[in-house]
Amino acid sequence: MSGGPWGRSATHRDRITQTRIIRPVPRIDLNGDVGESFGPYTMGDDQAMLRHITSANVACGFHGGDPSVMRQTVGLAVASGVAIGAHPGYADLVGFGRREIRMGHREVEDVVAYQIGALAGVAAAAAARLQHVKPHGALYNMAARDRALADAVARAVVAVDTTLILFGLAGSCLIEAAHAVGLRTAAEVFADRAYRPDGSLVPRDQPGAVIDDPTAVVERALQIVQDGTTTSVSGEVIEIRGDTICLHGDTPGAGGLAARLRSGLEGAGIRVLSIGMGG
Repeated sequence: MSGGPWGRSATHRDRITQTRIIRPVPRIDLNGDVGESFGPYTMGDDQAMLRHITSANVACGFHGGDPSVMRQTVGLAVASGVAIGAHPGYADLVGFGRREIRMGHREVEDVVAYQIGALAGVAAAAAARLQHVKPHGALYNMAARDRALADAVARAVVAVDTTLILFGLAGSCLIEAAHAVGLRTAAEVFADRAYRPDGSLVPRDQPGAVIDDPTAVVERALQIVQDGTTTSVSGEVIEIRGDTICLHGDTPGAGGLAARLRSGLEGAGIRVLSIGMGG
């Protein structure tokens, strides 16, 4: 029997080739909070951020943003080819939406729907539409652990547009609530925030809660995407899997950090695409 240069027939080699396991190329969405300026007060460099992210969470006027800022931010996102999402929060401009406010669940439904609708109108005026909704600050954190509150947020989203994707902390009540009403979800992870051993975020008022070293942020992002783990503040390696990585627009140097992060991900062979983009 003719074996060829490797001692096996061509037919045998073809069978090996045909049964080869093809591993999918990893992909991740990179989202950022933008449009959080208000009147004469400017927060972050949205243009720099939008050059590198794939999904933009646009403030809807309650914790930041105003109608003109919303219009300008949506225009920048459209020009940059970045998917647009509503970033509703509590009506707390002074506290930047990061203070917990106790509200009835119906009232939460109303304020979330109101903010989504406002941004959807601004997007329509720019011949664009919303891809997703991501609650902001205290509303996001409270809905992550309070199922009834998460249900109120999910009901508001599905009432406005059933095609919207709801972003929520990976493994949280918000993801569960979205699934319960038939919404698509994006499990969100953070490369610039510290995690507790239980998978929750370290509160911002505690030391080390926010990570601003670009090298550390990139390393954490690669660990999350490639290994499905991150290292908690206790040093324990915990399992964490996500569809989208968040960067905060109010972090000093956020635009440069976004550039470093995207470059690091793509340099490692990871595709960076908006969550709504197939392929």
